[in-house]
Amino acid sequence: MSNAEAHKPVEVIGLGKKFGDVIAVEAIDFAVERGRVIGLLGGNGAGKTTTMSMLMGLLTPTSGIARIFGADSSTRDASALARINFSSPYVEMPGRLTVAENLEVYARLFGLRRPKDRIAKLARDLDLESFLHRPTRTLSAGQKSRSALAKSLINAPELLLLDEPTASLDPDTADWVRRYLETYQAETGAAILLASHNMPEVERLCDDVLMMRDGRIIDRGAPNALIARHGRQNMEEVFLDIARGGGAVPAGAGG
Repeated sequence: MSNAEAHKPVEVIGLGKKFGDVIAVEAIDFAVERGRVIGLLGGNGAGKTTTMSMLMGLLTPTSGIARIFGADSSTRDASALARINFSSPYVEMPGRLTVAENLEVYARLFGLRRPKDRIAKLARDLDLESFLHRPTRTLSAGQKSRSALAKSLINAPELLLLDEPTASLDPDTADWVRRYLETYQAETGAAILLASHNMPEVERLCDDVLMMRDGRIIDRGAPNALIARHGRQNMEEVFLDIARGGGAVPAGAGG
C-alpha cells in the first residue's frame, strides 16, 4: 500500500468553527474509514453543514484540523479534492444548461479525459437518458435528484459527501437512490459521509453514526448499538431524544 492509499478518507481532530461569538462546531474528533458509511446526524443548527463545509475546504476551521486523504482540507489540495465529491438537493445545477451540459462542465473540471463516455455510462446507470438533453430547470424533483447524484459520481469519487440525498423524493425514487448508493459503495469500496434526517435511511445505510447537538458530537456508534444504549425502539426515537436534549451522554462520547 502506497503512502497515499494508507491515509484515511477523513480524519478530524479537534475541529472547531466560530462565527464571531457563535460556536457552530466545537472541538470534534472522528474518522471515516475506507468502505464505511458514516451518518452525521443532528437537528437544524447542530453543526452538520458547517462540518461538511470545512471538510470540503469551503470554510476555514477556527481550530483543529480536518484531513482528506492525509491533506489538510483548508489548503484545498488538488490531489485530495480530485478524489471526493458532494451532493445535496439544496445546491442546484445551472437551470439553463441541459443535464448533459452540466455533467460535461463538472467532468472537465475534474479533468476527465473522455467525459462523454463517463456521462453516457452514468446516464445508463442512473436512468437519465430520457431527460439528458433537457434544461435542468424543467426536471421533476426526482429527475433533479438523479442528475445531482450523477454529478457527484462523475469522477468516481473515493469519498462521497451526501447532504440529505433523498429529501423531498417520493418513496419509490428514494428507495432507488439508496439501492444505487449501496451498489456503488459495495463495488468501489468508497467511503460515504451521510447527513440525513431520514432515520430508516440511516438504519439501512450507515455502519456508524455521529450524533451532533450544539456543535458537539455527543454520542456515536452503530445504529443498533445506539438504539440499545438509549433504550429506544429505533433511530428516530434516539434522534428525537438527543435533539430535544434528553438521554444520558455516555462517557467519552463527546468529540
